[in-house]
Amino acid sequence: MQDIIDSLFITLKAIVLIIISTVRNLVPTGILPRKDVRGQTVLITGAGSGLGRLMAYEFGKLGARLVLWDINEPGNEETLAELARSGVEAKAYTLDLSDYNQINHTADLVKKDVGKVDILINNAGIVTGKKLLQCPDELMVKTMAVNTNALFFTTKNFLPAMLESNRGHIVTIASMAGKIGVTGLVDYCASKHGAVGFNDSLAAELYAQKKDVKTTVVCPIYINTGMFDGIQTDWPTLLPIMEPEYVVECIMEAVLTDRAFVSIPKFTYLFMALTGLIPTEVTQMYGEYFGISTSMDHFKGRQPQKA
Repeated sequence: MQDIIDSLFITLKAIVLIIISTVRNLVPTGILPRKDVRGQTVLITGAGSGLGRLMAYEFGKLGARLVLWDINEPGNEETLAELARSGVEAKAYTLDLSDYNQINHTADLVKKDVGKVDILINNAGIVTGKKLLQCPDELMVKTMAVNTNALFFTTKNFLPAMLESNRGHIVTIASMAGKIGVTGLVDYCASKHGAVGFNDSLAAELYAQKKDVKTTVVCPIYINTGMFDGIQTDWPTLLPIMEPEYVVECIMEAVLTDRAFVSIPKFTYLFMALTGLIPTEVTQMYGEYFGISTSMDHFKGRQPQKA
């Protein structure tokens, strides 16, 4: 009898949590109460451009201290200079996230120079945009190293202090490519599936330890940052090429309201729910219909800056 009561209780609790999560996912930004990050240290990888730079600016406006990581030293210094002009305390570090020795070394410098990191945003990513048989081996290895493996080492370096203080937040900027497969993105999809799996397993470990360290994984579709220049979809209303400012607004809302998962745009929540129910053949058919399977046909990627 007790087993039945316990099962009913946990089922009722699950239903309540599902309702709360659904409401949180659907309400417009700016309505839910946000946590205060003033004086906290936020480390952002890939801070030299795109989403990383924009997130740095937004956290700076909220009174946070920024730690900027990027392999692109000039871009990272530009972000640092803009933050300085706004009176934001920040430090910039140049490193290659595909090299775990550099991650470990730079993390030691940060802990010495700045101290505890309160919010770690694993944002840096690369894309080759080539089909499997045309993709050079070294680029596939690099994609996995930056997009997946780096998450292990950044988190291993900064999570212990969060656990000790029982406060912190690990944010993983993944992709809808971490939930579905896309033609021309085999290595990228594999790396982002790895990023999603990393986040989910980390969240499970933290839950088991009953620690108040939050996790958030973000799964957007294509973003107009230059990284995916040349891509196109046949249904831009449902599957738009999103502007980075909008994506950052959604990310900030998710982090500041401690949401565990965010999919952008909101339409993709329905898509993910359906992909768990329908056969693979149907998913592929719709991928062709919406132009997802051909979206990378004219891929150019981020072009080198002219001197």
